[in-house]
Order: sequence, then C-alpha cells, then structure tokens
Amino acid sequence: MTKSKKSVTGIDELFAALREKRPLIHCITNPISITKCANAILALGARPMMAEHPAEAPIITGTAGALMINFGNLTEVREKSMRLSLEAAKQAGVKVCLDVCGAACLENRRSLARLFIKEFSPEIVKGNYSEIMALMRSDYSCSGVDSDGKITEEAMLNIAPALADMYGVTVLASGKTDIISNSSMICLVKNGTEQLSQVVGTGCMQGAIVATFLSQRSGFEAAADAAIVLGICGERARTRGWLGSFDVRLLNMLSSITPKIIRKKADIVYVTRS
Repeated sequence: MTKSKKSVTGIDELFAALREKRPLIHCITNPISITKCANAILALGARPMMAEHPAEAPIITGTAGALMINFGNLTEVREKSMRLSLEAAKQAGVKVCLDVCGAACLENRRSLARLFIKEFSPEIVKGNYSEIMALMRSDYSCSGVDSDGKITEEAMLNIAPALADMYGVTVLASGKTDIISNSSMICLVKNGTEQLSQVVGTGCMQGAIVATFLSQRSGFEAAADAAIVLGICGERARTRGWLGSFDVRLLNMLSSITPKIIRKKADIVYVTRS
C-alpha cells in the first residue's frame, strides 16, 4: 500500500449542486436520531423525507436523489419498508447508503445486512469498526452499538478493503480514524473529536450526510466527503464538556460549513491498494 496526502477535490461543485438542485433524500432510520438526520440534510441544502409506512416508502424512494437505510431501531414494519424501498431504488437507479447499526451485537441485523447487500448492491455500506468487523467475521460480536475500542486502525485497514472486495461496494468504517475503501483506493479521515461519540445520533447523521452527497457523487467520494465534513464540524463545535451545547453547535457548524473551510481543515491520507 502506498500512502499520499491529497487535497479535497470537487467540493465547490458538490455544494453548488446541492443548493441548486435541492435533491430529496429519503431516510428510513430510527426515531432516536430522525430529527438530527433531517436537520443535517437541510443544513447542507437538500430536502429530507423520513417516510417509513410500507405504502409510502417505495413511492418516495422512487423520486429521491438517494436513499439511506439505518438499522438503528429495527421493527417488522421498518424491515418491510426497507425491502420495498430497496426494490424501488434498484428499479429506479436510486443510489443507496446502508448503515448496519447494531450488526455487531444482533445476529438478525447481521444476517439482514448481508442479505440486503447481496440482493440490492448498495453503493455504500456504513458502520463502526465493530459492525464492519461483524460483517466479515461470523465469530465476532460485541455488546451494544458502540465500537469495540480494541479494534485497531491497522486491523480495519485490512477488514474494510476485504469487505469492499467481497461485495463490490464502498465501505465506510467509522472510528477515531474513519476508513473509506473501495476496490482500488482507501481514504483515511483523521478529522473529528471524541465529543462526536458522546452524544446520541452523530453516526446516524453521518449516514444522512453520506446519502446527501451520494445524490451528487460516486460512493467513494460521497463517503469520504461526508466523513471529512462531519469531522471538521465536530472539531469546530467542540466545547469544554458541555454536551448539550456541543449538540447545538454541531448543527450550527454544519449549516455554515464552506468549501474553503473544508479544503483548509481536511486531514486526510489516501492509500493506493496494491
């Protein structure tokens, strides 16, 4: 593997396109973070819709710029709506980000994630280090939806590309360093702050941002740009332990982020796979 520093490219065009086209981003996600996801999409210039009734979800997906599926609070109704929307996305050519939240601690979510990936080929599979590990290793599990701190960046640099190759997708493994991999390239995003893991819903927000960018960009670009943007906004929102204030400031930073700030603050390394 060859590592190299690169600048962020295409970000001006991305932000201009979002504000000009205002794409509809359909999210079937959990009620724990649904407002945060919607606000993140709005802050970046797109339009959110969170339809999850089985009679409504596939209709909305068919008109959307991108679809985000999040397993964070899985129910029988949501699972049915997810399948119907994924079928609609496949038929209409709508790009999909699949967030496999909870796949490391619940076998039904792990099995469903593998089924959806094989059947519907989402552009992006997103999860924390533990969730991505669980999709690769049937013998691995952990407690709850938090990432296992014992999984190192070095280990994930092998796991994420292997999963990308296995399914032909872009993988976004979120952690202290976010790792994005497809069949030819890996991007390491160093931006972020520990406070992003101390409030509920920031991982879901990242998925919503990924879907927003996916409406205009390729899977690899959308995943990398989303990790960079949320990481920078987290750094700029950082407080002295006041998590309620951090939550508010994070949305403020998302709504005021500019391509100039992104280019200046991005801390990224690209790795060419051998």
